Amino acid sequence: MELSVLQHTGNDTGRKVVLSDEIFGIEPNDHAIYLDIKHILANRRQGTHKSKERGEIAGSTRKIKKQKGTGTARAGSIKSPLFRGGGRVFGPRPKDYGFKLNKKLKKLARKSALTYKAQQGKIAILEDFSFEFPKTKMYAEMLQNLNLSMQKTLLILAAPDKNIILASRNLPDTAVTLVEQVNTYDLLHAKKIIMSEAALSKLTENLSNA
Repeated sequence: MELSVLQHTGNDTGRKVVLSDEIFGIEPNDHAIYLDIKHILANRRQGTHKSKERGEIAGSTRKIKKQKGTGTARAGSIKSPLFRGGGRVFGPRPKDYGFKLNKKLKKLARKSALTYKAQQGKIAILEDFSFEFPKTKMYAEMLQNLNLSMQKTLLILAAPDKNIILASRNLPDTAVTLVEQVNTYDLLHAKKIIMSEAALSKLTENLSNA
């Protein structure tokens, strides 16, 4: 598949790049995508939820009433889960939700996501560029020139560019990432994938032969 290389001003450079069929033209594996997204979202969970059990509640341990003769159920502690302010039974405890996923499966999921985007025509290639200043207006103008102002976009860079990252930070529905940080969830979450030429070359190299 060939794509035209655009300038960040929206003009066509007249050049074209070829997307590797090994990455952008495979048979997509939906189950690999499912597992990778599940893995990503599981790792994002903090797992810090916690409620106090009866042994952690501050309160008297005195027996609150006699065992027999009250006509009601026996009760031995004010910290019982049966009373207001008592401990909770089987409450949540801190937990790590992460699980292991093979590197090859992760790469397969990313290539499947990129293939879907390529098939849908949702990938744009830009000539390598940078901003002189970290101005939000510059990034907004770039999106407007590319007719992407009202869409969720993901810009993939080959190397960190402070001005571009800062310029995009205040805009809703925009994200900037590096080739090494590209993941399946972000690829599918974005409506349009924007890549610099250098990023495309680096991404192709990283995902080849996997």
